[in-house]
Amino acid sequence: MNLRPPRRRLSDMLLLAALATCSLSAWAVPCSTPGTEQLAPLDDYSQGWGIDRRNTRFQPNTTINSSNAQQLKLKWAYGLGSNEPRAYPLVTKNIIYIGSDGEGLLALDRETGCERWRHVQTGQFGSAIVPASAAGRPMLIFNIRQRGTFAVDARTGELIWHASVSQAPVPWYSGSPVVVGNTVYVPVSSMEVGLAINPLYGCCTTSGGFAAFNLTTGEPLWYVPTIDQPATKTGSHYGLVSEYGPSGAAVWAAPSYDDVGHRLFFGTGQNYSHPTTQTSDAIFAVDADNGDILWVNQLTANDAYNASCNVISLDHPNCPKPLGPDVDFGAATLLNLGLDGKKRLIAGQKSAEVHALDPMTGELLWSQRLGRGGIIGGVHWGMASNEQLGLLYVPISDKAISGFPSPGDPEPGLFALDSVTGEIRWHHARPPRCAGEAACVYGLSAAAIAANDIVVVGSIDGYLEILDARDGHSLWSHDAWRDYPSVNGVSASGGGFDAHGPMLADDLLLVTSGYFYVGDQRPGNAFLVFQLVDTDE
Repeated sequence: MNLRPPRRRLSDMLLLAALATCSLSAWAVPCSTPGTEQLAPLDDYSQGWGIDRRNTRFQPNTTINSSNAQQLKLKWAYGLGSNEPRAYPLVTKNIIYIGSDGEGLLALDRETGCERWRHVQTGQFGSAIVPASAAGRPMLIFNIRQRGTFAVDARTGELIWHASVSQAPVPWYSGSPVVVGNTVYVPVSSMEVGLAINPLYGCCTTSGGFAAFNLTTGEPLWYVPTIDQPATKTGSHYGLVSEYGPSGAAVWAAPSYDDVGHRLFFGTGQNYSHPTTQTSDAIFAVDADNGDILWVNQLTANDAYNASCNVISLDHPNCPKPLGPDVDFGAATLLNLGLDGKKRLIAGQKSAEVHALDPMTGELLWSQRLGRGGIIGGVHWGMASNEQLGLLYVPISDKAISGFPSPGDPEPGLFALDSVTGEIRWHHARPPRCAGEAACVYGLSAAAIAANDIVVVGSIDGYLEILDARDGHSLWSHDAWRDYPSVNGVSASGGGFDAHGPMLADDLLLVTSGYFYVGDQRPGNAFLVFQLVDTDE
């Protein structure tokens, strides 16, 4: 999903506030001879978080495959500014753009990791760095979670515009933007999911939404809320704190886009309070021109949850009763072209279910359950596909949170599904590295990426793996639970893999390691760049 505070204990929530304002002082080493060559095209390797706008997360422009994966070696490491990195890099022929929390957007030399320029930002990055161009000006689009969407000049880092939604009082920008033509599309969630941990807070009145901005100017074009009825008072507690609903149905992830019909597809989260709505835990299709809702299909009804439910053993006054399972659509949707020539909209849910829908009508075509699912189980951040093989790659976490109901047996790992039928073709799993420690639990929460005949995944317990896309056997792995010498001289430590997952480009594999965010995962701040090495040299 693009994860959020419901996963935290109260102490974790306080740490988040600290991380939003502090950094590890990851000041890069300036390049001694700044690059003077012409700026390379920004979209050679990706159009955004999903690699393409359909969110297939299939990289056609890489030489890494099953025959040479074992030749990958660490090229350089960079020490990022927090132990909770969640920016996804943009790669060009000569520059790697990456966000470092508390410091800003960095343009790093692809060969050495030195800093070409920096756009200073003090907040927390929450998205991919997305390429764009308006009036011949190369641009980079990204989200700062608490502040909104930014556009900067890709040549210099100069700010072009900053935009935020006015319709939502406490928005959170946790999903990656998508750029189509001269429009920037931005998913919007709400901070109320975390604010509810304060028992004196009147929960909850806001909903998620989806916004469109002009790429050239940042001017708002339209906004559609996921709950169209206003919240009203539903009760009170302590005799003075009012309770409200409906609320929630946040949008956590980048939409998928279909140029046929000019449509956008995205999923929503659970309701934050009662009454529940028919637009939570649902898939939306909207007209990209004006935001008109074309169809909505709710896959799980009556799911109500907020972060207060992980405080004082579910007895918090802001915890909805009855409590839902919190099995929202946090991961991005994926528009897949099957071997039968038909498009299917694929949606992975935290219930550990994968659904295929007709993108024109929203009709459910098939569903497949792959594990236990739950509050941080099931599909978290995103899937990938290899359309030539007809396979979908589905990471399953199935990690539990202490004190929160998690019935059933976990089935963590990577599943490969037939994209036409949903049938399981193979499952890759292995034992956790150690027992009895939350950070050691094996599971795949980070998004996967596919290319050629491989698929790349990172596990919660710190292993980066390349698997054969056809049968799931392991080709290469890297244990990231270590310290790395960094090109910027900052202490760089690896940890659990989570969030946006790996990136591939040419002969490079890039990934951030460390994500101290949920369930006592091992923190880290290492941005790692691996490269194929010719073993004959």
